[in-house]
Amino acid sequence: MQKFGLTVFETEVSAVAVNGWGLDDLAVARIRAVTGADPGVRRIGYPKGAFEPFYNPTSRFLPDPREGLSAIVKSITPTANCERYLVLTRYKTQLANTNLTLDGVGVYSRGLGSVLRRAELFANVSLSMLDGSTYERINRPLGNFGARLARGLQLGEDPLTKLDNSEFPEPAAAAAGNATLRERTRALIAARLDEVLPSYLSND
Repeated sequence: MQKFGLTVFETEVSAVAVNGWGLDDLAVARIRAVTGADPGVRRIGYPKGAFEPFYNPTSRFLPDPREGLSAIVKSITPTANCERYLVLTRYKTQLANTNLTLDGVGVYSRGLGSVLRRAELFANVSLSMLDGSTYERINRPLGNFGARLARGLQLGEDPLTKLDNSEFPEPAAAAAGNATLRERTRALIAARLDEVLPSYLSND
């Protein structure tokens, strides 16, 4: 959850645990839907914090291979024996025409007063496909280009992301129990995945 004001001193960022929202299960369900409920599709559990080195590497100038996505996935799948691994991760992006950063999945509010303030959801999620033997990345160069281009050409506001200001949870801790926010977030993530999954899995 992020709240932006006129200055950096008015910016509030809060991390809220939403374990009960079933976002991981949602991703698996969308993949199974695209593959026609292929019984070979399964979710692989991983220890809490396993991907932290990927999100917060010790150095961005001299990357440590052990902190890369391939090394992390290999470390948590020693006996999985899958042909491919489809990994869903979060990423950071910059809010258009600002220097404000949105990280992963969340909601933000910015502006002045109740009239000029606006609230929106965001879902910065990325897919990576890895070879099950070598753990090398399998490129899908056009996997999401068309969908992102079409979305970028949309006129007006995106109904999937726009929130009424009254739906922005106050205080931040109230977000986890907000049923409307939960369903809207799940719908946005499902839509983002449905944009790219057919291209990622079309050759499987």
